[in-house]
This record gives sequence, structure tokens and C-alpha cells, in this order.
Amino acid sequence: MKTRPSALALVASVALITLTGCSMADSKSDGVPFSGTSTSSDAADATERVSSGIYDLIGVKGKASESYSTVVGCSGEDAEKHFRILHPWSFYPTSVDDLDVAMERLKEELPKNGWKIVDYGPDNSKNKNIRMTADNDKKKVSARIVKMAKGDPPMLSLDVISGCYRIPEGQEIERF
Repeated sequence: MKTRPSALALVASVALITLTGCSMADSKSDGVPFSGTSTSSDAADATERVSSGIYDLIGVKGKASESYSTVVGCSGEDAEKHFRILHPWSFYPTSVDDLDVAMERLKEELPKNGWKIVDYGPDNSKNKNIRMTADNDKKKVSARIVKMAKGDPPMLSLDVISGCYRIPEGQEIERF
């Protein structure tokens, strides 16, 4: 997962996260939990490991898109000291029939692995894509998963976003 996502996909992902936020517990005033102190590079590695764990739970054959994590701001916090990590990616099942299986497996397996599903159902698009938002309070991470059955090709679109980190004293946030 190391190719730059298209600008449009990145903008859409950031807009989605900004609009929906993260509903994890132990939150700060804007609903986003404090994830601790970290460099942006280490935080990105941790967020990508969470994405890999979600990939492992899908349980059907297919291919994940290659993507990079990106640094985004923490609403209401000093942008020079606080940041979040967004890791957008997609999953393309080998068989179209496996798209439903993949989404159902995630709906069943995420709660067994420390996640709480906080939203599930059709979105407001003309395709009525099924979306799921799940929070992992222990890892201070949220995932938005959208089943895009009418896409060409059909896929799961995933946005994994961390809670708000603070950069260690004397260091700067790397922007990527």
C-alpha cells in the first residue's frame, strides 16, 4: 500500500472524515480522542497496521489498493502540535458476489476484535451504498467502510483515521 491516492479520492476522504468526525469514547471536546504523543511517521505506521488488521478480517479473495496515509489536522487544536492520520484504501473482491460476503464478515468480525459499530445502513447517494462506521476505543481509531456494489468495479471503500496525536516536544509534524 505505497502509491499516492488520486487527489479527488483524498479530498473526498478528508471531506468525509471532516463531516462525519469520529464518535469514539474518551473524547476531547470535538469528539475525537487523544491518541498520545507520537511522530507523524510512527502514527502513520500504527494506523496502517490497523488497516492491515481490517484487511485480514475481510476473509475473501481480492486485492487492496495501494495507498499512503496522510496527515490531517485536529479540529480546534494547534496545527503545529496536533495531527491525525488518515489512511484511505479500497478492497476489490475477486468475485462480485464476495462483496456482500466481505461486508457481512466485517460487520460480524469487527466487534469480536475490539470494534464497536456505531453506524450501519444505506447512505444518501442514488446508489444507496451501504456504509458502516466502527470505532476501536482501545486503539483510538475509527473506520468508515462503504460497500459500493454499483461501482465499476464494485468495491469496499475504507477510510481509517486515528485520534488526535501530539507531536513530541522539539519535533515538527511531517506533512505527507
